[in-house]
Amino acid sequence: MRYLRFMRYQPLSADLYKANRAKFAAQMKPRSIAVFFSNDIYPTSADGTLPFKQASDILWLTGVDQEETVLVLFPDAHNPSDREILFTLETNEELAIWEGAKLDRTRATAATGITNIQWTTAFERTFHRLMAEADALYLNDNPHTRARNIVQTRTDRENAGLRANYPNYEFERSAPILYSLRAIKSQEEVDQMQRACDITKAGFERVLQFVKPGVMEYEIEAEFMHEFLRRGSRGFAYTPIIGSGFNACVLHYIENSAECKAGDVILMDVGAEYGNYAADMTRCVPVSGKFTDRQRAVYNAVLSVMRGAMNLLKPGVSLHDYHVQVGELMTKELLDLGLITADEVANENPAWPAYKKYFMHGTSHFIGLDVHDVGHWHEPIQAGHVFTVEPGIYIREENLGIRLENDILITEDGYVDLMGQIPLEADEIEAMMAG
Repeated sequence: MRYLRFMRYQPLSADLYKANRAKFAAQMKPRSIAVFFSNDIYPTSADGTLPFKQASDILWLTGVDQEETVLVLFPDAHNPSDREILFTLETNEELAIWEGAKLDRTRATAATGITNIQWTTAFERTFHRLMAEADALYLNDNPHTRARNIVQTRTDRENAGLRANYPNYEFERSAPILYSLRAIKSQEEVDQMQRACDITKAGFERVLQFVKPGVMEYEIEAEFMHEFLRRGSRGFAYTPIIGSGFNACVLHYIENSAECKAGDVILMDVGAEYGNYAADMTRCVPVSGKFTDRQRAVYNAVLSVMRGAMNLLKPGVSLHDYHVQVGELMTKELLDLGLITADEVANENPAWPAYKKYFMHGTSHFIGLDVHDVGHWHEPIQAGHVFTVEPGIYIREENLGIRLENDILITEDGYVDLMGQIPLEADEIEAMMAG
């Protein structure tokens, strides 16, 4: 029976996942166990469900993109075969008929490098046996600063059960370790992200030939989706923003329901996923094919800040200091555009500088398996980090919002722009729209 979930993508190697687990295990306390759970399949109504989306941590550790999966790591287990155990959903002929065959033991070992593969039904019995050898238990959680979880995840549910069943053990947190490790991208991961960026580029170039007065924002969304799917992506890495005119000034506008009118600019914040890795791009294009002088001036101001920000992102730099410096770059551009005055800058509230009136969001975030990927914001930038760079200027009174965004890999001596081949200059955008 075939394991279909790997067929859509170029999979990453089992050696990568073995290395990821080894890095995590090296930071565990002696005589400790770590456990990781896959996501639930979430219900909608009647017999409907949302598409399955794997939990990023177990995916990073195993590569298994399948529900009902559990990973147990016990580096100090007496029996070497107990040091890594993967529990997967047992496949059968009925599942194969209705849903397609699930991962069998042979393919699970080939994909992950884990030799001890058990069915998920054996988890509680095996885990209880292992806990007799352990002193501490690492549980995972989601401390992401932007997380707003209002439903109980499988991890939440299982963690509560484990705490109740083993109250006298030490409990440790896996997330701080994973935040450090996942933020440093391997070459295989960078290559996968590059594929996502290349697919995003193809979608954007398709859209440049499609945009004209009278098209609907959702039609542009459909053009992106068509190109993403035909190139092997599962679709958007996040809910796309296609905002024309005033809609571009609504930072999280996702209705994508308005008509694109002559003279307006369309802001398109979109990115393809590939193999569960995300791309995150923003481009702005004129509906009529030509920027006005004012639109071009604002566009070039944002582009100048973007390029300046890229040059600031280097190993050893504090992300806090970086955002302060980007604010200084933006302040200069807004002064030149006449949007703020020198007096406003001189008398600004340091907690909300004058430039925030027109540029109210951050400039960069980690990106990887998650669009807003994990990483320690209080630690210096390191080679191997991948960030977005996305300054913007939003002039609500002019129905004009401009944001530009690329994904960049930090290297020891600079950066690599993973979207460096995607049209960015205003002249280049106009030329491609013309034909």
